Amino acid sequence: MLQVKHLLDGKGRSIHAIAPEETVRAALRMMAERGCGALLVMKGDTLVGIVSERDYARKVVLNNRTSNDTTVAEVMTTAVVSVSPEDSIDTCMRLCTDSRVRHLPVLDGNKVVGVLSIGDLVKAVISEQGEQIEQLHRYIAG
Repeated sequence: MLQVKHLLDGKGRSIHAIAPEETVRAALRMMAERGCGALLVMKGDTLVGIVSERDYARKVVLNNRTSNDTTVAEVMTTAVVSVSPEDSIDTCMRLCTDSRVRHLPVLDGNKVVGVLSIGDLVKAVISEQGEQIEQLHRYIAG
C-alpha cells in the first residue's frame, strides 16, 4: 500500500510557507509565483496554520477587506488537518474528503517534512489503479 513517504520521495519535500504577520497580498503573490493554492503559515519551524485561496475569497473579499491591510494571521485556518509519513494514501483521500481540505501538511512528530495536495493524491491513486489493472490483464491473459 502506498504511503505518504513514498509520494514525498517522488514529488519532493519542498514547503511553501509564509509568516503570520505577512500581508494577504504577499501570500497571494507567493502562491501565484509558485503555482500553488495554499501556503503553510510558520513561526520559525512551527506550523501555526494554513492560508489558501479559499481563505482569501471567503475571509477577505466577502468581508470587504483589503489584501494590503489584512495579515495572514487574521484569515488563516488554524485547525490544520495533517498527516504523517506513514499514513496511507487512502487515509489522506478520506481526510481530504471528510474535512473538505485540499492540502495536507506532512508532520514527522512536530516537524513539517512536506505537503500533499489533492492533485498529488489523485495522481497517485490513478497510477496505483493503472498498475493493478495491468496486473489483472497479465493474470487473465496468463
